[in-house]
Amino acid sequence: MGSMLIYLAVVLFVAYWGLGLILYLMQPTFLYRPVREVPFTPDELGLDFESVVFRSGDGLLLSGWYIPAENAELTVLFCHGNGGNMFHRLDSINIFYNLGLNCFIFDYRGYGSSQGKPGEEGTYLDVMAAYKWLTEEKKVSSADIIIFGRSLGGSIAAQLATKVKAGALIIENVFTSYVDIGRKFYPYMPVRWFARFSYKTIDYIKDVLCPVMIIHSRNDEIVPFEFGLELYEAANEPKELVEIFGSHNDSFLVSGEIYRNAWTNWLKFLKECKSQADRQQAS
Repeated sequence: MGSMLIYLAVVLFVAYWGLGLILYLMQPTFLYRPVREVPFTPDELGLDFESVVFRSGDGLLLSGWYIPAENAELTVLFCHGNGGNMFHRLDSINIFYNLGLNCFIFDYRGYGSSQGKPGEEGTYLDVMAAYKWLTEEKKVSSADIIIFGRSLGGSIAAQLATKVKAGALIIENVFTSYVDIGRKFYPYMPVRWFARFSYKTIDYIKDVLCPVMIIHSRNDEIVPFEFGLELYEAANEPKELVEIFGSHNDSFLVSGEIYRNAWTNWLKFLKECKSQADRQQAS
């Protein structure tokens, strides 16, 4: 009996650490789900757009779309989530257009037509390059840029907002950190030991000085609503928390008017803040 127990303990030990090794090696595949094919463009929605190619800080060619809205004052820099590519965000692009916002969306390295292979530091380089394209090539004022990120893109957006000036940061259905979301899916594993990525949104948000709006679905089955609450508590004023409903990937559509009204109200607030700042500067 003693020998059998020892044998079972060894088998369980080997199986446990074997699973840990598999999870360690497979993390990039789990985290990044890029799709290369881009079958449709904003033209399918009847939207004029500029197909953009720009270069990352380490020399990779990245692709993006710039979609202007008539008489727009503000521009959304859109950091999408971990799956698909720009094509899969056409619904959001259409919403931003109807809200009267310019939108610049781009594909991280390894996604769509962008060169390279996805990685955490690479995503930070890519979003910085997208920001520089907006400010240097399009001459968009930093005060008129809304950095927006959904899911993984929210962590990338928050990191950028600690490095540059912006009119606002908006993040949607975002986790507090890579380790925290890993613990949700693998509570029986020592995730901190195995984690190959950080994406510490909770730390980034503490250093963001522009206005912050956090949107999170109460029904999010992938990123718990509690993560949104934690991010809100950590953010500096002025800040806003908007509760929507629906699943992780479609809550912005399912929530309909609630979602669009949240954006409309926040845009009014941002414009008031900008007008007040302009008046103070003039005086």
